[in-house]
Amino acid sequence: MDKPLKFASDRRLNLHYFVMQAGYWAMFAAFCGYQTALLLGRGFSNSEVGVILAARCLAGVVAQPILGGWADRHPLFPLKGLVCLCLAVSFGANLVLIGFPGMSLWETMAVFGVIGAFEISIYPLMDSMAIQFINVGVNIRYSLGRGIGSMSYAVFCLYLGWQTARFGLESYLWAHLAVLAVEVVLILTFPTFHARPRPAPGEGPQPQSVLRLLRTSPRFTLMLLAVFLGLTAYMPTTNFLINILEGRGGGTGQLGAALFWMAAWELPAAFLFQRLYRRWGSGRVMVVAMAAIAVKAGLFLLSPGWAFIFLFMPVQILGYGLFTPDSVFFVNESVPRADRVRGQSLMMVASNGLGGMMGSLLPGAVLDWAGVDAMLLLCAALGAASTLLALAAFRMKGPAEH
Repeated sequence: MDKPLKFASDRRLNLHYFVMQAGYWAMFAAFCGYQTALLLGRGFSNSEVGVILAARCLAGVVAQPILGGWADRHPLFPLKGLVCLCLAVSFGANLVLIGFPGMSLWETMAVFGVIGAFEISIYPLMDSMAIQFINVGVNIRYSLGRGIGSMSYAVFCLYLGWQTARFGLESYLWAHLAVLAVEVVLILTFPTFHARPRPAPGEGPQPQSVLRLLRTSPRFTLMLLAVFLGLTAYMPTTNFLINILEGRGGGTGQLGAALFWMAAWELPAAFLFQRLYRRWGSGRVMVVAMAAIAVKAGLFLLSPGWAFIFLFMPVQILGYGLFTPDSVFFVNESVPRADRVRGQSLMMVASNGLGGMMGSLLPGAVLDWAGVDAMLLLCAALGAASTLLALAAFRMKGPAEH
């Protein structure tokens, strides 16, 4: 198949995509990496923080299939245009968050909901921007780009640790706003993918509704359930990392370094993934990723001090580090071509959406009720259940086996 776009070189396209991923994950770090510390600093309890973060995730759950479905139905509208419109809305919401630090619980939930719907939830669209080119033979090195994004997340968390120590916790919101503006420019200047018009009804495969897609793709549906449980187990080790550190004798002084160390291990995962994917396939890699999430929670539970949290953090390379690129390829192989953007959105709904929501509500309540150890025990149990479901999905036959 001919490439849909002429550009100077695959190398230039890859470099632009790498920088765009780096910008997005720096933006992600500047908001999500410090959101719990910010909310606790504004006087909210652990349970209230969990509710606010759950509202952010719920907004993403609602928005992602709507955005993905709209993109599938309007292939001639560039994905980068849709992404930039979403970021413009989020820019306004972030200005409100900065300008009104004394907002109530419900007001804060509303602002976080807008950011969740229009900023945090758009990265499946950015993934699809690369997959569009990959599907027509363009050599975009997606997993490497995602690994560079993880390193960007890590480095920016380390920088923000210095910035917040010097200028105060609220100052990171301004860094987030600046990176958001830069990311809009990067996306606008990314080459436009010129899609072919959608076949008329009866002339070719048409996008399915969400329910029909789930019914006709049982392997995909079961893996979504596994991913939901796995990310419910994973999110507390990120969102409530400050509580884990404090429970092991550490505190905010170690948070920036811990976030850096955690995300840094996702870069080597980008190189490891390509080898494992070629040898094992996306289904088996997903099983390994879910198992590693369970193991990480168990090791954190056994840690006698905050230094051991750093010691056990490299498990990230096999957990979330493998899950992120593998989930994109698993969707691309497991759903019909006409539903791939919606499929990516559903994967995001199951993982960072519903998984993120339950991974905020449950641990927030458990922390206030029984403490850090109980939260980590819950995470380990959910991770083990996720691994069993992923193994069952892997053994099912489906499109990925063809």
